[in-house]
Amino acid sequence: MFAILRKEFNAFLNSPVAYVVIGVFLVATGLFVWVFPDSSVLDYGFADLQTLFNLAPWIFLFLIPAISMRTFAEEKKAGTIELLLTRPLTDGQLVGGKYLACLLLALLALVPTLLYYYSVYQLGNPVGNIDSAAFAGSLLGLALLAAVFSAIGVLASALTRDQIIAFLLAVVGCFLVYSGFDSVASLFEGAPAYYIGQFGIAAHYRDMSKGLVDSRDLVYFLSTVALMLGATRLALRSRNW
Repeated sequence: MFAILRKEFNAFLNSPVAYVVIGVFLVATGLFVWVFPDSSVLDYGFADLQTLFNLAPWIFLFLIPAISMRTFAEEKKAGTIELLLTRPLTDGQLVGGKYLACLLLALLALVPTLLYYYSVYQLGNPVGNIDSAAFAGSLLGLALLAAVFSAIGVLASALTRDQIIAFLLAVVGCFLVYSGFDSVASLFEGAPAYYIGQFGIAAHYRDMSKGLVDSRDLVYFLSTVALMLGATRLALRSRNW
């Protein structure tokens, strides 16, 4: 699995994909956090990075599918998938290696956001006047959200040999899992609305962005990742049916 991970991650680094993804993410978040007056921390007057964590899921909604769309679709189109499947690897190792490469690149884009935290920490009055627990919870939630989006993207790529179709499937899938259940929940009231909303990522992500790291949220994210990767393995096994 680690050989596949190394191969895929090196392929990302040797192409413009990694640099475009990280660049677009940092430019977009930087503009909203520091430049645009309606959302800038400097104009807002509070040592708070909630703008970053409200915006980042919507950026990842497009960037992560752009990363993952080539994982299996390109192999199928080039005809190298059969060679890959003849190697002494299980389907789980193959899926896991490609998935971890996508996730690692997405997490790499989050590392520079630590500079945002340091900057706001220093700008606080007094210095350090920032809710560090909320930042840590939000960052963990964003990392878990990236994990789910990467799993959906890899599944979409395994379902087709066309990268554009894989990208569109992944974007739609990520949107439905992130925001679709909230939209359906808004049609109801009381307990049904609450329980329907709990099926979506947004409800769990909002809880973690408040600094509340609940085991139920962790189980939700990890279970969703396992479900998507299991479906990807099933899609690969379908070649034998």
